[in-house]
Amino acid sequence: MNNYTETERGHLKTIGSKMRILRQKCNMSQESLAFETQLDRTYIGSVERGERNISVLNIIKIANVLEVPPSELLKEIL
Repeated sequence: MNNYTETERGHLKTIGSKMRILRQKCNMSQESLAFETQLDRTYIGSVERGERNISVLNIIKIANVLEVPPSELLKEIL
């Protein structure tokens, strides 16, 4: 996975895991989250697996659909 440090990879996995938990609490599939955020389903999956360095704008889109503040997705790493 690119040239990320172990710590950075851990942050990406933490954000992805938090996103998956929140999505499941909303009883949403990856496909429905992708549709609502206008992002690709494969992108959602790769973020949840910690394979993507998600942008701030996409964090905001996803948080809005999940009805949480964007900081909720970053809470574990701050």
